[in-house]
Amino acid sequence: MRGPRAWWQGKSTPAKVETYTRWSFYSFPLIEVATFGLPVLGQVPMPHAGWLFALLAGHGALGALTGARALDWVRDIRDQPIRLMWAFAVFSGMVGIVVCALVGRVGDDETDAALGGMFAGVMVFGIGIITLGVRRRRSALYLSGGCAVGSAVLSLVVGVSASEALAAAVAVLIGTSFFAFTSVFSVWLLKAVYELDAARETRARLAVAEERLRFGRDLHDVIGRNLAVIALKSELAVQLARRERPEAVDQMIEVQRIAQESQREVRDVVRGYREADLGVELAGAQGVLEAAGIVCSVDRADTAGLPGEVQSALAWVVREGTTNVLRHGNAGQCTVVLKVTEGQVVLTVENDGIRAADEGGAGGGAGAGERMAVGAVAERSAGAGSGLAGLRERLAIVDGTLEAGPVDGEAFRVVARVPLAPETAPGPVGGSVAVTSSAGAVREVAS
Repeated sequence: MRGPRAWWQGKSTPAKVETYTRWSFYSFPLIEVATFGLPVLGQVPMPHAGWLFALLAGHGALGALTGARALDWVRDIRDQPIRLMWAFAVFSGMVGIVVCALVGRVGDDETDAALGGMFAGVMVFGIGIITLGVRRRRSALYLSGGCAVGSAVLSLVVGVSASEALAAAVAVLIGTSFFAFTSVFSVWLLKAVYELDAARETRARLAVAEERLRFGRDLHDVIGRNLAVIALKSELAVQLARRERPEAVDQMIEVQRIAQESQREVRDVVRGYREADLGVELAGAQGVLEAAGIVCSVDRADTAGLPGEVQSALAWVVREGTTNVLRHGNAGQCTVVLKVTEGQVVLTVENDGIRAADEGGAGGGAGAGERMAVGAVAERSAGAGSGLAGLRERLAIVDGTLEAGPVDGEAFRVVARVPLAPETAPGPVGGSVAVTSSAGAVREVAS
C-alpha cells in the first residue's frame, strides 16, 4: 500500500497545488465551527446554543460542498454551480438574520459577543466560499460591499445603535474583502500553474516540431543538390557509354563518390552535427556548375573571420542557389559574389537563366538544347522543393534577409544579407577567383 509520502510525490506540481488549494478550503468549515461555534456553546444558554451550533455546522458543511463544486468549475470538471451558490447564499443570509434577531434577547453582553462573532463568521466564510465560483473580480467586491451594507441595515433593524451597526459593517467589510481576496488569489494561482504547465508542454511540442522542420530542411538541402548532380553525371555517363567513350568510367566514379558523400552527410544530419562550410560550398558550387557546362565566376572575400553561424547560413544559400541553377537547366553563366564590409555580409548568386530560356525557345542552337536537356534531368531529380523558404528561415536565425527574383528580364538574382556585430566584422579582405568552363563535356557528347 502506498504511503502518504509516495502519494504526494507521485503528483505533478499542478496537481500538488490543486490538492493544497482544495484541502485549504475544505478545512475552512472546521475553522469556522471551531472559532465561532465553540464560543456559542460556552456563552449562549441552552437550548439556543444547541440549535445555533447545528446551524453553524450545517453552514460549514454546505460551504465545503459549494467550495468543492466551485473548484471543479475552475478546473473545467463541472458546470458553474449557480443553484448551489444561491442556496448557500440564502442559507448564510437566513443564519445571519436569526443570529441578529437573538442579539440582546437571550443573554448578557458575553452572549451578544458570541452571537456577533457567529454572525461575522457566517458572513465572512459565506462570501469567501461564494467568491470561488465567481468569474469576475469586480463581482467579488460587489459581494463584499453588499454584505457589509446588509449587515449594517440588519443591525439597525434589530435595534442596535448606529455606531455599533457601523462598526459591524466595517468589520464585515474587512473580513469578507480579505477572504474574497484569498479566494480570488487562490483561483488565479491554480489557473496560472495549470496554464504554465500547459505552456511547458506546448513549448516541448513546438521544440519537437521545430527539430522536425530542421531535420527536413537539412535533408532537403543535402539530398536535393546531390541527387541533381548524380542524375546529371549519370545521364552524361550514359551518353558517353553509348559512344564507347572511356570518360564514362570517370563520370560513374564521380557519381559513386557523390553518392558516398551523400550517405555521410545524411548520417551527419541524423546525428544533428552537420554544419555547412561556406568556403567548401563555394568551391563545390564551381565544380557542380562546371559539370553542367556553365560559365561560373566566383568573387569572394576571406571568410575566416566570419562567425560560424553566419558561414553556415550563407553556405546554405550557395548550395540552394547552385541547385536552382541546375534545376532550371537553361543558364549559360553564373556569378557568385561574396562581399564583407564592417556592417554586413552580402552574398549574391546571379545567373542568366531567364535570357537563356528565351534564346533556347527561339531556337538558340545546339548548345541551348543541350542545356535544356541537362536541366530536364536536374528538374526530374530535384523536384519543386521548398528551398527559398528554408533559406529565409535559416537567415532569420542570424537576423539576415533574402531577396530573390528576376532582374530586368535578363537574369535571376538571389541576394542574402547578414548583419555583423562590430567586434566580429572583418575588413574587406580577399580576392577573386574566376572559373570559366565551356560546355565542353556536354557539347562533346552531343557532337
